[in-house]
Amino acid sequence: MALTHAQKHAPTPASAPRPARSATTASSFTRRPGRWVDGWDPEDAAQWHHAGGAQTARTNLACSVYAEFLGFGVFALWAIVVPQLKKYGYTGSAALSESQQFWLLSVPTLVGASLRVPYTFAVPRFGGRNWTIISSLLLLLPTIGLALAVGQHASFPVLLTVAALAGFGGGNFASSMTNISFFYRSSQKGKALGLNAAGGNLGTAAVQFTIPLLVTFGATAGTAGSIPNLPLAGWIFVPLVLVSAGLAWRFMDNLSVVSGTGDRGGFEMASRARHTWVLAVLYIGTFGSFIGFAGAFPKIMSDAFPQHGLKLAFLGALVGSLTRPLGGVIADRVGGARITVISFVAMALGAGGAVIALQGKNFGLFMATFLLLFVFTGIGNGSIYRMIPAVFEATGNTCDDAARQRTRRIAAGSIGIVGAVGAFGGFLIPQGFALSKASTVGSAHPTGTIVPALVVIIGVYVLLGALTWAVYARRGAALAKAGI
Repeated sequence: MALTHAQKHAPTPASAPRPARSATTASSFTRRPGRWVDGWDPEDAAQWHHAGGAQTARTNLACSVYAEFLGFGVFALWAIVVPQLKKYGYTGSAALSESQQFWLLSVPTLVGASLRVPYTFAVPRFGGRNWTIISSLLLLLPTIGLALAVGQHASFPVLLTVAALAGFGGGNFASSMTNISFFYRSSQKGKALGLNAAGGNLGTAAVQFTIPLLVTFGATAGTAGSIPNLPLAGWIFVPLVLVSAGLAWRFMDNLSVVSGTGDRGGFEMASRARHTWVLAVLYIGTFGSFIGFAGAFPKIMSDAFPQHGLKLAFLGALVGSLTRPLGGVIADRVGGARITVISFVAMALGAGGAVIALQGKNFGLFMATFLLLFVFTGIGNGSIYRMIPAVFEATGNTCDDAARQRTRRIAAGSIGIVGAVGAFGGFLIPQGFALSKASTVGSAHPTGTIVPALVVIIGVYVLLGALTWAVYARRGAALAKAGI
C-alpha cells in the first residue's frame, strides 16, 4: 500500500480537476449509458453523504480490490510454478538451466514495471470501469497460456513468452490505484488507497500459499514421487478472471471528470527533477527487493532446503505486504528519511543473516532472517512514498496558487516514475542470483550458490542507506530541517 501515504500528503493533483459547483449541480451526479457518471465531486458533502457518493465509491473500491488481487496473483504465478517444473517432467534433455529458471522468475517483473506508466494513462483514456474490464480479461492470456504451455511441456522460449505475459498483472496496480484515487475525497483517500493496495499485494502471498495445495488435485504418481497438476495453476484463474470482468461490467463506473485528464506535463516536469531519480533509486532498494525476493523466495527455499518444500514460501510476501502501511504510519510521526535509513540497515542485517543461514544449512535462521528482510522492505516502501510529496513540498515554489499547483503536479508525476523505476529492482535481483549461481558451480555447490549475490546486495543496502542519510537526514543537509 505504498501510495497510501503519498496520496494522503499530496492534495488531489491537477490531473483530476473538479468541476465548478453551481446551484443546479451541487450535491448530485447523473448516470448515462456505459455507466458513465457526470458531475462527480466527492468533496461535496451532500453528494457524498446523501446522494449515494460514498456507496458508489465503496462499490468501485470493492471491485477494484478483487481485480488487483487477481492481477498480483497472476504476476506472482511463475514464482511458485518454476520450483515445481522439475517434478512435472522438465528433466533430462528438457531440463531448464538455473539461468533459464531465473529468467522465468524475473521477466514478469520486467514487463510489469514497463507497463506501469502506460497503465496509469489508460484510466483517463478509456475510463476506470472500462479499463478494469479490459485489464482483467488480459489476464486470460498468461493464465491460459501457462496451462497450455506447461501441459504440453513447451520449450523454454515458449515458456518465457508466456511468463512475460504475466507482466499484465503487474501493470494492474498502477491503473487500479489511479482509478480509485479519483473516487474518494481527500480525507478518505489514504485509507481507500491503502485497502486497494493491500488487496493487491496479498495476491502474491495467496498464490504462493494456495497453488502448491491446488496442484495436488489431479496429481499423478511418478517414479520420483507425485507429479503435480501444474496446468491447474493456470486454469484455476480463468473463472476468477471472468468474475472480475463481470463485476467491473456490472457494478463499476467511469467518471467523465477523469476522462482526458492524464497529466503528461506533470510526468515531464517530474522527470527533470533531481529528487525524482534519487527517490527512484531508493525505491529500487525497497520495492524492488520486495518484488524480487518474493519472486525468488520459493525457489531459493526449495533449492537450499528441499525437505521443507514450499509450504512456508508465502510468508515472505505476506509479511512484506502487511508491513507496508506501518512504514508510512511511523514515517508520519518521525520522518520518512529516518525510517528509510533504519529499513536499509535492517535489510542489510537480514541479508547478512541469510548468508550465515545458507552457509550453515540452518533453516530456522534462514526463515527468521529472510522474514526480517521482508518486514523492512514493506516498512521502507511506506516510508519512501511518504517522502515523495514531502520532498517536493519542501523544495518547490509555494508562493502562490499557481506555484503550489505546479509543485503538486510534479509530486504526482514523481509518484508514477518512482513506482515504475523501483519495480525494475524486482528484475535485477533474480538475475543477480542467476549470475551468482552460475559463477559458483563446483564440487561444494553443484548448482552454485546465491551467497555472493547476497553479499553484493548487502553492500547496495549500505550505500542506499548512506545516500538517504546524506541527502535527506544528515545534519546540515538542505532538507534535514524539513523533517523529510
